[in-house]
Amino acid sequence: MRFRHPDGTPVHLAYCSNVHQAEDLEGVIGQLSRYAEPVRERLGVDRLGIGLWLARPAVSELAADADALARLKAELTARGLETVTLNAFPYEGFHREVVKKDVYLPDWADEARLAYTLDCARVLAALLPDDARRGSVSTLPLGWRTPWPRERSDAARRALDRLAIGLAGLEAWTGRPVRVGFEPEPGCVVETTEQAVREFGGLDHEHLGICLDACHLAVQFEEPDEALGRLAEGGLPVVKLQASCAVEAPDPADPDARTALRELAERRFLHQTRTATHGSVKGVDDLPEALAGALPDDTGPWRVHFHAPLHTDPEPPLRTTAGQLTTVLDGLLGGPTAVCDHIEVETYTWSVLPRPPADLAEGIAAELAWARDRLTALGLKEDH
Repeated sequence: MRFRHPDGTPVHLAYCSNVHQAEDLEGVIGQLSRYAEPVRERLGVDRLGIGLWLARPAVSELAADADALARLKAELTARGLETVTLNAFPYEGFHREVVKKDVYLPDWADEARLAYTLDCARVLAALLPDDARRGSVSTLPLGWRTPWPRERSDAARRALDRLAIGLAGLEAWTGRPVRVGFEPEPGCVVETTEQAVREFGGLDHEHLGICLDACHLAVQFEEPDEALGRLAEGGLPVVKLQASCAVEAPDPADPDARTALRELAERRFLHQTRTATHGSVKGVDDLPEALAGALPDDTGPWRVHFHAPLHTDPEPPLRTTAGQLTTVLDGLLGGPTAVCDHIEVETYTWSVLPRPPADLAEGIAAELAWARDRLTALGLKEDH
């Protein structure tokens, strides 16, 4: 869906297809008819944005075969879909039985990550609607924090320089600008906006910036206004917002809360868990560790990296950080100028919810309707 900010900026709202299990081109095309088109129909809109996740095998095929690329673009157009953003954080295998820390591989010290990201940018430049101002690609914040010795850090820095050069060359060649946003995430080399400014402040900000994930921001107990101010002061553009909610246990010592949390402690994805006390954030790498006693439960709420549906609450007494997401949207789009123009709803955890929905398309449509309502409340007009 497209919106128009009061300053005239077109703002794109999409949902991320990493919720769907498809790693080759046939699978990607199949999900468009099975899920994305029904989502559009449920919303009653003529055009729906989809933030594609294209695993390495799919990107390789598209980058090497112009006919395959033309086929995908035609399928999008025929179904009333458009793509201005790609999620290039997972490389492949995102729906394996166990993913956990493998989602951070290859990291930015590995040549494969640079090659994959540039291929994603090339594919996106070809998929962009003719009237889109630019494209965006989100990626991991360098890598998992351990091990991250100096030589890997130096290799990643060289890769980012080459990434900026490659994106500039792509723009000169195609006339289509594509920016890459690094996504701070708990447990990674870059967890917070403060670390993002330190690591990425000296980069080419014409082509590189931040993908701000509202769930990650909440898990790290960052205040949205302070975080956005920090990025602005550091000159880091918010290339893309992932509209997402974390799960919060207001009283993690409550037996009912612990019962509900245990239902979320599934084995596929990593669910980093944090608490904040006396101005300090403490955390563990996964929810089972917290439940086993590695995280204090008497100092304040726990926040869990579990992307919860935007429009509904989890099992009581748990709740989500939807209020914080609303504040993030206000900070980015509630002022006189639009700070960000790509918004991607990224709830990839539907299949591992304690009670997965019978109709996934209906759930995704409800999330997008929730986001649409927040954007229009900020004064944006839906652009039909």
